[in-house]
This record gives sequence, structure tokens and C-alpha cells, in this order.
Amino acid sequence: MTIALAAPHHAAVEAGRSAIAAGGNALDAALAAAAMLTVVYPHQCAVGGDLIALVRRPDGSTVAVVAAGTAPAAIADVAAAWTEVPRAGAGSVTVPGMFAGWQAIAGLGAVLPLARALEDAAAAAEEGTTVSAGLDRALVSRADAIFADPGLRDVFTRDGALLVEGDALVQPALARSLRRMATDPHDFYAGDIARSLVETLRADGGTHTVDDFAGYRAEVTEALTREIGDARYSVAPPPSVGAILMGVAAAGEREPGAAELLEASVLGVQARGAHLGDPAAGPVDVEAMLALDARPFRGPLEPRPQGDTAAVVAIDDDGFAVTIVQSVYQTFGSGLLDPATGILLHNRGGAFSIDPASPAAIRPGARPPHTLAPAIVDRGDLTVVAGCQGGRAQPWILAQLLPDATDPAVDLDELLGRPRWVIGDRDLGHDRLTLVTEPGVVSEVVERAEFLGLGIASFPGPADEAGHVQLVRRSRTAGVRDAASDPRADGVAALVPAS
Repeated sequence: MTIALAAPHHAAVEAGRSAIAAGGNALDAALAAAAMLTVVYPHQCAVGGDLIALVRRPDGSTVAVVAAGTAPAAIADVAAAWTEVPRAGAGSVTVPGMFAGWQAIAGLGAVLPLARALEDAAAAAEEGTTVSAGLDRALVSRADAIFADPGLRDVFTRDGALLVEGDALVQPALARSLRRMATDPHDFYAGDIARSLVETLRADGGTHTVDDFAGYRAEVTEALTREIGDARYSVAPPPSVGAILMGVAAAGEREPGAAELLEASVLGVQARGAHLGDPAAGPVDVEAMLALDARPFRGPLEPRPQGDTAAVVAIDDDGFAVTIVQSVYQTFGSGLLDPATGILLHNRGGAFSIDPASPAAIRPGARPPHTLAPAIVDRGDLTVVAGCQGGRAQPWILAQLLPDATDPAVDLDELLGRPRWVIGDRDLGHDRLTLVTEPGVVSEVVERAEFLGLGIASFPGPADEAGHVQLVRRSRTAGVRDAASDPRADGVAALVPAS
């Protein structure tokens, strides 16, 4: 048997290799990689963040794991005084869902104990890893936040200066937490770790309680699946933005062309704002999102989530496949790192709205709208498993890639190296909806953007904001075929023989 694996950091892939050598399947390899990423890529994902995943099982069923964090029960006590939802600090933190998500994925068919992945990640945190180019860029971009928070400052500076590429990153407190989680999985939500995180949050003005943590559960549910042309797309249901990805992909199938895909993506921006929310907290019109119902919605612009996310994808010859997309939202999340546990907390709550008419209205126990959009696409004999970093642009990034990824004649490395475009506003540093292109994007896209009245901007070269995409591909008749990791990140892909 062969297992294909891709992740945005080589240490994560090595952790996956180790799990495979120990007899693990695709789920074990992905979980090992995901745990390691919280050590080596903390600016993009941390144990104090969220996770949304898809798991394909050998019987052909696809399950979504929605480990999106919930707002504290007492959030209304402070939100009534807000003029906007905080983008950083304790007010932006929901109960972290990532660890519950890992546990749920492990329960869907992993053969190794999750404790093994946690112990390996703990050893790396304790022994030290090397600051990557991506982490170096992130440290510079959030230098003010790093120096402002004692926890972040202790981990990511040395002698009063930011760590730089090649420096050793040592995280002893995080190592201790990962080992506690391995020994007692309840500790994160109902033990010393939970109490420490709550103490840090309340010291910063948060309303979080140990009961908020103890009551948290990840959602395990059927994937949202639709036929689009001759392909079958599977995504996670809301609060994931996956339905918008399918809506854009369907529009691109009906009217092929780069300019037409851009126009569908503009509708996707509007449909997301009009409809995406938490179905556990209020009505969510999934069919309107699939149809890209672009009824205008006037909501607040969202923060810039550069470097927000890391994706791990894996598939094996036994029929298991998984895409895990895990996140702290903005780079270094809320800007709060609990010194006692070494755990960085995300700022996913910054995507809530204070407008009670918004589908993303902040409510006790609600989950905010999520940019995370894992996808599995089947076309003919091929299955493609995809995950993406790219903030709110994930649907249009993936829609540019997935049709060709399901063509067996297309080389995945070449595909990921192609120039891309994204659209956004505040998330891309602009005050209105803007097309931003990498060099080499076809002129028809820019011309259509001008026709639609979008702002026009460009990246000087391949850009993090254009997404870090991970892909693996398997043929039902020929077995695992290939894997690719986005050249915009620090990752690698591998085909690993299993014992």
C-alpha cells in the first residue's frame, strides 16, 4: 500500500512518514502532520485554534468534522457595548475546537493512538525546531503583537529581537501541554489546561468559563455533496464556506472561462455575506449559497487573515482519505499566548457581526462563519483531496484548480505553480472589493474585473495571499498516483510505501 501526503512544512510530512512506518493509515499520517504543524507553523495553526476536515472512508462515505469554536455563554454581557467585534484579544476568542477535531478524526478509522502524534509533536517542541521562511515573514508582519504579549514575546524573541529564519524555536510549555493531552485527553477541555486558558482570557477581559470549555463538542456529520458536471464535490456544511466553493465551481462549469469564474466569485463574496452563519444558532440558507444568491448584504469588512491556515491532505490505497484544514484565523490569532501552557489562542470570533440581522450575528454558543473549505472531488476514476490556506479567498483559489486537478493528464506540481488571482477587500488590504493578481494571470480576468467595477491590484510575484494549496490524487483502478504541495509555502509532498 502507498500513502500520499502533503503539508506546508517538511517536518509535518516527516511526522506523517513516522506514523506510516509505525503501521498507520492516511488518517494517522494526517493527524501526525497536523499535530506537528502546531509546533512548526504556529503563526498559521495552533492547538488553541479551530479545524474543519473531511474524511473519506473505505465504504465510500464522506464525513465532515466541524471543530469550529463556540462563543462563550456570557458573551452578550460584553457584546452589547461593542461598536464592532474585536479583531484581537480575548473578545475575539471562541472555545478552541482543534483538539476535539483531532479526536473526532481519530475515531473515524485511525489505527494508531492519537497520543503518539501528540508525543512526537511534544518532543519537537521541547528539543526545538528551526524557524522557517514563512514563520520569519509572519513574525515581521505581526511584530507589534509579538512584543505586546508576554507569552508571544517569551517564545518568539531572543535578547529583545524577533527570531529569524534558521533560529531555533523552543517551546517547553507547549511540549508539557501536548504531553498532558496525550496522557489525559480530557485535560484540554476539563482540566488544568482549560483552567489556565480561561484564566488568561479573563485577565484580558474575556467572559470565558471552564463550563464553556467543558461543554464543547466537535460536530461530526455527513459532508455536503453535489454533482457538478461530471464530477462529484464533497465539502463541509456551514459554518464552513464550502457551499460557496461548490456554487462558484458550478457556475464555472456552466460558463467555462477565467473571466466567468471571476464573475461567479464576485457573486460568491456577496452570497457568503448574505447567508453564511451557524445552522445551530439560526437559519442558514444552503441552497441560496449553492445558487450564489447575491442579495446584497451590508456587513462589516473582515480583518486581514494572512497566514491564517494550514492544510494537510492524505489518501491511501485502502480507501481512506482526509483533508484537515486548521487555523488561528489571522497571523498569530488573537495575539494571546498563555504562558503557562504555551498555547496560542485564535481570533476566529472576529468573524462574528454585532448586527442582529446578520447570519453571522454573535450569540452565546454560536460558531462564527468559517473560511475553511476542505474539499474532495471525484471525477471518473480519480479522487482528488484538497486543502487550502487563503483566508476568505479559499473558494476562488480552489475553483481555479480543482477542475484541472481531476484531469489525469495534468501534473499537480505544474498546476500549483500556475499564477492565480484572488478577490477581497480588507482581508487583502483594500477598502473595497479588489482583484489582486500574480504575474502571468490572463488579461481576460483583469478586463472582466474592470467591467465589474472592481479595484485592480497585483502581487510582485507568487504570494502567500494567493493560497497554500495541498493536493493528493488516487485512481480507483491504479491506486495512489501523486501528491503536490504549494510552492508558495515551506511544504513538501510525498508518496510513502506503507509496511
